[in-house]
Amino acid sequence: MQLAFVLYKYFPFGGLQRDFLRIAQECQRRGHAIRVYTLIWEGEVPAGFEVLVAPVKALFNHSRNEKFTAWVQADLERRPVDRVVGFNKMPGLDVYYAADPCFEDKAQTLRNPLYRKWGRYRHFAEYERAVFAPQSRTEILMISEVQQPLFVKHYGTPAERFHLLPPGIAADRRAPANAADIRAAFRQEFGLGETDLLAVQIGSGFKTKGLDRSLKAIAALPAPLKRRTRLIVIGQDDPKPFLLQVRALGIGDQVEILKGRSDVPRFLLGADLLIHPAYNENTGTVLLEALVAGLPVLATEVCGYAHYIDDAQAGRVVPSPFEQRTLDRLLAEMLADDEARRHWSANALAFADQADLYSMPERAADVILGARS
Repeated sequence: MQLAFVLYKYFPFGGLQRDFLRIAQECQRRGHAIRVYTLIWEGEVPAGFEVLVAPVKALFNHSRNEKFTAWVQADLERRPVDRVVGFNKMPGLDVYYAADPCFEDKAQTLRNPLYRKWGRYRHFAEYERAVFAPQSRTEILMISEVQQPLFVKHYGTPAERFHLLPPGIAADRRAPANAADIRAAFRQEFGLGETDLLAVQIGSGFKTKGLDRSLKAIAALPAPLKRRTRLIVIGQDDPKPFLLQVRALGIGDQVEILKGRSDVPRFLLGADLLIHPAYNENTGTVLLEALVAGLPVLATEVCGYAHYIDDAQAGRVVPSPFEQRTLDRLLAEMLADDEARRHWSANALAFADQADLYSMPERAADVILGARS
C-alpha cells in the first residue's frame, strides 16, 4: 500500500516525532511505501521515504495549519493513497496517533471562558472534532488510557474506534551488558566523583516538563547534599528564561542545560536519578526509557506513564495536586538514600525484563494496515 503520514513538524529529539518515525519504518519494513507531509523537517530523511515540506506561511499557527491542510488535501487528490495517518489532529485522517491530550477539556477547565471566543480556539476545537466526533471514521491510536474518557465525555466517540497501544521504548534504551563500564566512562568524562550525584531531566518543552520546579528543588537541597549534586538538562528549547532562574537561585555550579542530542542512553546509565515534574504529560516516554536503563525516577502523577514507576517500584511519584515542598522533600530523600536507589534500579531492570514496554510500533502498524480506507 501507499501510506501518507502527516505531522506539523519533524525533528529528531521529539517524543511524538520519534514515535512517528518508528511506526512509519515498521510499516515500511512490512513492504509499504511511505510519503510524509510536514511543515518542517529537520534531520536526515530515512531511505525510501518521500518527504514533502509544504510551502506554507502564515502569521498565526492556526492559519498556517489550515493552509497546510488544504495543501495536503490538494496533493492527495492528485496522488491518492491507501491510508492517511496523522500525528496532529486534523480533518481527513484514516488513523490518528493521539500524542496530545484532549484540547476541549483543557479549554473548558484551564482557560478563561473568553478564550473560547477566539479564532485559535475555534480552529483547534474544529480539528479535534474532525477526529473524535461520532460520525468521523478516524481510527484512534491511544497511548494514554487516562485521556480516552475525556474524549468520550466531550465528543461521544464510539469505543470501538479507540485502540490502546502499549509503550514503544526503543531497544537502545535498555541497559546493555556493559552498562557499568559505560557509566564509569560517562562519569569520568563529566567529572563526577565517587560520591557525586547526578540528576537528569530530559525532554523538549522545558516549561511543560516542569524545569522551573526541578531548579527550585535543586536549590532547596540541604547544603551538604547540594554541594555534591548536579543537574543536567537535555532538550530542544530556549534555555534563556531558565538560565535566569538558575542565576537567581544561585545554583549555577549545579546546573547545566544542553541541547537535544542523540546519546541520551549514556546519560540514563551515568545518572543517579531522572527528575520529571511535568505540569501535564500525556505519557512521558522518558520515564520508561529511564526505567529500562535501571535509573530511578521522580515524576509527577499527571504523567500518563507515572503508574509504571509505581507498578515497578522504581522510584517515587509526586501526587496531585502538586506541591513544590513535596517535590523538594522527595528529591532530597532519593538523593540521600544510596541503598534505596540501588533497590529501585534493580526493581526497574526486573520489570523491564517481563513487561511489554516495547511493541507499540508493531501494534500501531497492525491498526494502520487494517484500518478502513
